[in-house]
Amino acid sequence: MTTNSLPSILGNQHTVKPNSLEPSLQALQESLYNFLIQLVNIYPPEEALKEFKQLFIHCLESGNFSAVPVIQKMIMFDNEEEFRYTLKRSCYILINNWAAKRKHKYIHELISLFTELPVNNLLIYSCPELITYQLWLENFAHSQDYQELKKFNYTNTSKSQTHWSDRYANYLLVAQSVDPDKPQEQQEAASKLSRQMKDKYKFELAMYIARSQSTASSPTRYHNPSIFGDEVLRLIKMIVVKKGKFSYENIAHIFLKQTENQTLKQFKQSIHKYLFFSVGNQAIAEIISQILTEKLSLWKVEKDEVTLSKDLLLRVCNRLIDFLTTENRQEPSELFTLLLSHGHPLTLVVILLKIICICKSTRSHLESRIADLINFYKDKSEEECKWLIQFIEFYNITFAIYAENVEYNLLKMVEDEASGNSHTNLDTYRVFSQVKADANIPD
Repeated sequence: MTTNSLPSILGNQHTVKPNSLEPSLQALQESLYNFLIQLVNIYPPEEALKEFKQLFIHCLESGNFSAVPVIQKMIMFDNEEEFRYTLKRSCYILINNWAAKRKHKYIHELISLFTELPVNNLLIYSCPELITYQLWLENFAHSQDYQELKKFNYTNTSKSQTHWSDRYANYLLVAQSVDPDKPQEQQEAASKLSRQMKDKYKFELAMYIARSQSTASSPTRYHNPSIFGDEVLRLIKMIVVKKGKFSYENIAHIFLKQTENQTLKQFKQSIHKYLFFSVGNQAIAEIISQILTEKLSLWKVEKDEVTLSKDLLLRVCNRLIDFLTTENRQEPSELFTLLLSHGHPLTLVVILLKIICICKSTRSHLESRIADLINFYKDKSEEECKWLIQFIEFYNITFAIYAENVEYNLLKMVEDEASGNSHTNLDTYRVFSQVKADANIPD
């Protein structure tokens, strides 16, 4: 199979009428996608990559546009936005296939094709269509679409991370995976890679915790995926100690039972008590609760007498998350700024966890909002964003403990000398982790 084997579906260009432009363009796009699907499924990655380069890049070197009629015809439609979408989807068709086969080297090479586009000025300037095509490719290489593509240039080491936001690329991938404006192949590839990165994080965290408590093993042999150093062990103990009879999961289960058949208005009144029950700092909890209650009371008042359904619960939880993170996807919300600027990132994480405990389906919405916050702050230095980074780190650890398929428990190793001490001495406990019995093991 070669690029010249693509079917010629447009026939004589001069016979194309204006009102038939879009259907013809769509047919051309589908022809290209089908070609690439066959290409990547039949040929080894090195040959598929060579054909991709021949199709999209080689004409800039040779100056011969007629060698790739499918691209030449696409340029004739003079629609850069559609071309960029076509090129983007074409890339993700290959990335999806290679990621499933763990052929990450070829994903890297594919993405690198656009970093140094060949230029043959002598030949290109003899063909106006090639001038347009070169400009479109250069625009793509400097676009947000290409920045998203580079997120798939994923390696298993942190050495390639040059910016603080690179550590949290999985949230940007989640946002891509739930964006209906992205090609299906991009959504699927983003979902798979974000899941892979989460699995890697929770495995590294579990291994680090296990080895850091063992006298027979040096903790430096295992990577600590958090930025907290050895303090992460004490932090995990503080979080895990909340498990048991009054764990977040159990309280969420009780709350859902108690609010069955409530109207939306009743649920609005109930949920703020649930969210702020047993929140450590009561002073800040009262302020946040008051603001959140006022905002929620004004939301969907026309549905206040409607009985709560699963769909309405999801919408309520999504809106609560917006109030607590970003309401317009452009800047942090009032509550987010208030909590973090006063040094309460863990309080915010716990409130968000409680929301997820009553509606697991809203987690992707939450993580796409975290992606919005990362995008808002990405042009600032790590020092300027340290409170946001601390929030994300607390979130990573807390959700690895409560919302994944690894179960963490505390085991008391030494009896407290003062048995009457009401405070738990975390130094007398060790953390143990194991895969949950009812969990599905990830691929």
